[in-house]
Amino acid sequence: MTRGPKKHLKRLNAPSHWLLDKLGGIYATRPRAGPHKLLECLPLALIVKNRLKYAITGREVNMVLKQRFLKVDGRVRTDPKYPAGFMDVITIEKTGDKFRILYDTKGRFILHKIKEDEVKTKLCKVKKIAYGAKRRPYLSTHDGRTIGYPDPNLKKHDTVVVDTETGKVKEWVRFKPGCLVMCVGGANVGRVGEVIKRERHPGSFDIVHIKDAADSKFATRLENIFCIGASVYKPLVSLPKDKGVKLSTVEDREKKLDTIMKQQRA
Repeated sequence: MTRGPKKHLKRLNAPSHWLLDKLGGIYATRPRAGPHKLLECLPLALIVKNRLKYAITGREVNMVLKQRFLKVDGRVRTDPKYPAGFMDVITIEKTGDKFRILYDTKGRFILHKIKEDEVKTKLCKVKKIAYGAKRRPYLSTHDGRTIGYPDPNLKKHDTVVVDTETGKVKEWVRFKPGCLVMCVGGANVGRVGEVIKRERHPGSFDIVHIKDAADSKFATRLENIFCIGASVYKPLVSLPKDKGVKLSTVEDREKKLDTIMKQQRA
């Protein structure tokens, strides 16, 4: 085995939710170490080139980013390999684009358009609460943030609303039955629903039972849950058009056929 970190990523080994074509080359952009894991992020090069279509080649991507047009969570990012991930806010002032990275019900990243009032806030899941030097309390979030002196009532799996300009917590939401959650892992990625109950399994994985807007029930591990609101009627962020409701195979097929028919008529 060779020594040192891997610096390349073959296209066939890239995460499937990047939606890269098989014959588009040998290599893909390997994300740098950053706030999100390799399998749970989208490099800025793919956002500019494949999603927004502002560039055709990697050289053009560099030219766009080096002009300091693109911001992630209010900070200018010029590295094409920077890993943007779930709940990150991407803004391009030159074009007026404002997006939040979310999942669709098929587990793929989507750039969800947001309004001006949502740009300066971001939801972060509490991953750990601990004490540092001199018993200084702090919490760690899903995107690598460390926030000192948090609210003493906060617990693991809660969600904090962070002001991206100051980095401070504006409000927070308790994870409990009745809250609104989105699945960010497992077989139900992208589905949104209300928590019905939580099954505790000491020594194993806790299971959370969820009901979506179509009254379909499903279950997943507690680690796969991201709380996005205190109740179904109070989401903290705007949701995609389908509201996190997963269609059945038959419903999905009928929807695709209807779309094809409308295109042919037009």
